[in-house]
Amino acid sequence: MRIIAVSYLKAFWGQYPDAEQPLLAWIDEAKKAEWQSPSEIKEKYRSASILKNRRVVFNIKGNDYRLVVAVAYRYGAIYVKFIGTHRQYDAIDAETVEMGGTS
Repeated sequence: MRIIAVSYLKAFWGQYPDAEQPLLAWIDEAKKAEWQSPSEIKEKYRSASILKNRRVVFNIKGNDYRLVVAVAYRYGAIYVKFIGTHRQYDAIDAETVEMGGTS
């Protein structure tokens, strides 16, 4: 899968260095993945939450951080929509949140 907006993840671990290794591991696994459906994501990531609008929430570093992505299965692309602490995540709507600007 191609990951769109990895720059947001890099900026995030610049602020939260303990997120770098878990995010790098997720990036590595996601790039190698060939997900065709939400159920394939759940097989690999049991704690992932499948939402509407092709959105998926991943727990990063246990449950310290939350990553919200939109998956375009047909195109093999993952769009980063949000990365933040658990508290920041609780303040957003994971089904509609968008990262600002372009990467």
